[in-house]
Amino acid sequence: MKQKDIALILVMVFIGAVISLLVSRLIFSSPQSRKQSAEVVDVITSDFSTPPPKYFNTNAINPTQPITLDTGNKP
Repeated sequence: MKQKDIALILVMVFIGAVISLLVSRLIFSSPQSRKQSAEVVDVITSDFSTPPPKYFNTNAINPTQPITLDTGNKP
């Protein structure tokens, strides 16, 4: 290849890159798609309400209590 051919190829690559950048910004990055919204989060407090009795029975067995399966007494 001649030096003129390499220079011409580099110029064409540069022009193609600039054109593709401009076209992609127009197509894919419209001002409407650049705006984003976020949900508003409730404030976290240290106050807790009592759980509903429908789901939490006060007379239920407490699963955190230790259970002994073997008393160690053998007949």
